[in-house]
Amino acid sequence: MPDQRVTPQLSFTAILPARHEEEVIQATIARAASADYPPHLVQILVVCSADDVGTIEQAQAQIARLRQLGRSNVDVIVFDDGPINKPHGLNTALRYAQHDIVAIFDAEDEVEPQLFDIVNTIMVTEQVSVVQAGVQLMNFDSNWYSTFNVLEYFFWFRSRLHYHAKNGAITLGGNTVFFQRELIERLGGWDETNLTEDADIGLRVSSMGEKVRVVYDDRYVTKEETPPTLQSFIKQRTRWCQGFMQTLGKGTWKQMPKRSQRFLAWYTLAFPHVQAMLGIYLPVALLQAFVLSVPVPVAMLSWLPVLLLGAHFVMSVVGLYEFTGAHGLKASPGTVVKMAIGWFPYQMLLSYAAARALWRQMRGATNWEKTAHVGAHRTEAPELSNVG
Repeated sequence: MPDQRVTPQLSFTAILPARHEEEVIQATIARAASADYPPHLVQILVVCSADDVGTIEQAQAQIARLRQLGRSNVDVIVFDDGPINKPHGLNTALRYAQHDIVAIFDAEDEVEPQLFDIVNTIMVTEQVSVVQAGVQLMNFDSNWYSTFNVLEYFFWFRSRLHYHAKNGAITLGGNTVFFQRELIERLGGWDETNLTEDADIGLRVSSMGEKVRVVYDDRYVTKEETPPTLQSFIKQRTRWCQGFMQTLGKGTWKQMPKRSQRFLAWYTLAFPHVQAMLGIYLPVALLQAFVLSVPVPVAMLSWLPVLLLGAHFVMSVVGLYEFTGAHGLKASPGTVVKMAIGWFPYQMLLSYAAARALWRQMRGATNWEKTAHVGAHRTEAPELSNVG
């Protein structure tokens, strides 16, 4: 994070793809419009398909309130063609983008007001074309699986993406990512057939040799929520796994100049296949530990992956206390107990989603399974009278 900020020089078009987001879209628009950045340098585009009447009405109502307060930099873009998915919405909105930098946010995002100022400073001083800022799920204690889901984001954005950026092979996040508009236009926009258009475009950027700057600070993350139901979580994770499988098969990663880059990209994209196999291996390994009599070296070797996953659990507990401490939250001993009980079922849940993705991929099913949002991560939304 830059210690000092430079004078605003870059202008931003923030795109908010939305579908059936009636419950959260108004608060997201208000939050984005409250950015601590000159309003004439920020354009906000909410993009929806024509059949999503509820979201369009909610967005237009919020925009009307903003215009009464003298803010005219928010618009709704409506498309009536297909496919009805996020990358098509992004490509549609891109045609209306007027500013230097294109920023992507999800419809439920709680955008940090200083984020545009931070990205302006990084892009101006470091001369980079892409910035990936932090995203953090917040409702860690909502249900039995939410703690693990929150910690996955915590480790991914706080640590692992820095490694990918350093090595020039990054699968970008789906939001809170900033591109020079000229770069996106040169790439031809997002792949509308890909279920993880963010991972795909990140590897395409990497293949071009473009430097990606990852910036993370707990104070300035974009806040989101875990999926509210188990069904929603499975559908979301299935889509991510299948999108990685699609991107692996597409082969963009093969165009990277270094072998180390190609291996890192391949490993990341191929991991859902490993997760699918773990769903078979883990129960067998546990069963063998109690019912089979084998030589000690064989037993130790077959038990090793289980021990590694156990070490992962310990790391997750440490991460829980780091996460809650960073955000002024409190983790109770009950949360750790719940993690211990839910740890193995969660691994099986991830394996099931990966196996489901593999089955869909083999069947050629590529429809977009929507994740529901209810705003469980929200802090108090800004008053519109204070926007501007």
